[in-house]
Amino acid sequence: MSVRALAAQALAQILGEGRSLTTVLPPALECAAPLDRGLLQELCYGVCRWQPQLQAVLDRLLQRPLPSTERSVHALLLVGLYQLWHLRIPDHAVVAETVAAVRTLRKPRMAGLINAVLRNALRRRAELAALIEADLEARSAHPRWLLERLQQDWPEDWPAIVIANNARPSFTLRVNRLQVDRESYQQQLATIGKIAEPSLLVETALTLTESVDPAGLPGFTEGWLSVQDAAAQLAAPLLDLQPEMRGLDACAAPGGKTSHLLECAPKIDLTALDQDAERLRRVRDNLNRLRLSARLIAGDARRPSDWWDGVAYDRILLDAPCSATGVIRRHPDIKLLRRAGDIAALAGQQRAILASLWPLLKPGGRLLYATCSVLRQENDQVIAAFLAAHPDAKEQPINAYWGRALAHGRQILPGEAGMDGFYYALLIKQPAVPQGASCSPH
Repeated sequence: MSVRALAAQALAQILGEGRSLTTVLPPALECAAPLDRGLLQELCYGVCRWQPQLQAVLDRLLQRPLPSTERSVHALLLVGLYQLWHLRIPDHAVVAETVAAVRTLRKPRMAGLINAVLRNALRRRAELAALIEADLEARSAHPRWLLERLQQDWPEDWPAIVIANNARPSFTLRVNRLQVDRESYQQQLATIGKIAEPSLLVETALTLTESVDPAGLPGFTEGWLSVQDAAAQLAAPLLDLQPEMRGLDACAAPGGKTSHLLECAPKIDLTALDQDAERLRRVRDNLNRLRLSARLIAGDARRPSDWWDGVAYDRILLDAPCSATGVIRRHPDIKLLRRAGDIAALAGQQRAILASLWPLLKPGGRLLYATCSVLRQENDQVIAAFLAAHPDAKEQPINAYWGRALAHGRQILPGEAGMDGFYYALLIKQPAVPQGASCSPH
């Protein structure tokens, strides 16, 4: 099957069935010729990234909407428009190959429509460019509900967030300092022609100037490195883990932060919890490659009675399920899959998990609340509500050179210092006041 037809089939599952790019792309790549896999990935990611803009153009070009039975044809039209608007493929080749792809999809009767729409797009390019410029949703390639939330939460910063979301993500490594130091590894990369810049904010981060297959990098199999954005690498140091401490990584899959906790403090007693047993296998695979070990438990963080052994933790990392609006540049299908109504539901889930895990923390212990969201309803508003309801919780301010301080916690916006959007808040459990004792010094 042609690469464009494969892209259309994958995108039809995202647009029509609500499946994620990480779910539908790997099987499509398996079906593609090796030389076509780069283009297939580019088409799928590119259409997801620019879909609000491409759809606005397509709506103007179609005389009537396509029926729901023609999802793959609809997706193929977006693939064609993406090539014309955003790739340096000659126009005649785009039209010819996209028309040929519809025949591969066994819909030859649609070939005339594909040909007419794409040629019309070329003829009306200036008019359509003006249409995009006049429509904020099309120009920004963001759904209206998300634009409104960004404008509400970040009135000064939302234009920069939109630009960062539409940019290609950085390719950042986390160097495992149990195996190799960052400077030595940077030099090893240079010997194979890979240029990497060390982060000024994160001691373990190296950012390459180009994306590569990590499996081909020196020491990958031996556990010298992992792929992880620099913002995500900030979590482990904030917990200040010490040897022999007992720790919990809640919502742990796929295990990037789990392994970093152990790289920072290999002698801790760490439990990695996740509700999805299948995703826990990825945690195990990551730990095995990095030569690290933790206790893995499949369970719901909101129901500790199902899995907790009753022994309190010194440290808890809650990397909470969230809207992922801080990592849209890596997962552009978030713009297509997420809905406005999801945010309140996610915030409710976050509050429930936080309240359920708090009793598991020792007095004097630390809980780090983290999300890859930029929406305040999921971040500082969750922490504010939690602090109001839990007198034994005290916030530990995060004094850092990265991000920006909020009323509670600290926020990194997408693109700041080249990082993904992340939120962190650090909570400390106050020792219980003995019954009958007074808090007053008098």
